[in-house]
Amino acid sequence: MEIKIPKEVRQHKETIFFGLSARQFLCAFFAVGIAVGVYLGLGTVIGKQTASWVCILAAAPVAIMGFFNYNGMTLEQFLWAFLRSELLCAGNRVFRAENIYYNALGRKEGIDFD
Repeated sequence: MEIKIPKEVRQHKETIFFGLSARQFLCAFFAVGIAVGVYLGLGTVIGKQTASWVCILAAAPVAIMGFFNYNGMTLEQFLWAFLRSELLCAGNRVFRAENIYYNALGRKEGIDFD
């Protein structure tokens, strides 16, 4: 029996079923459930071929949610970081240097450096 040990411990991902992590397995399970529900619910209403395309479109976001990984962030963490950087904290950042030592000397001894 051979066990692979990654060089970096933080890269270890525990698998539970078919080589999938718990997050990936649950998201895949829910995506299949959504696809089956949409297909069975809309198959008679809009036709089976159209329902098959709709069920793919309905299940894709849930499936992507389980497998998405960008710089070690899950989809929720990535979307929150993107929202924060592009909308909530967006704008120009102005750098104004402040010399604390200069201010402390000037005010403490009454010296005018200008």
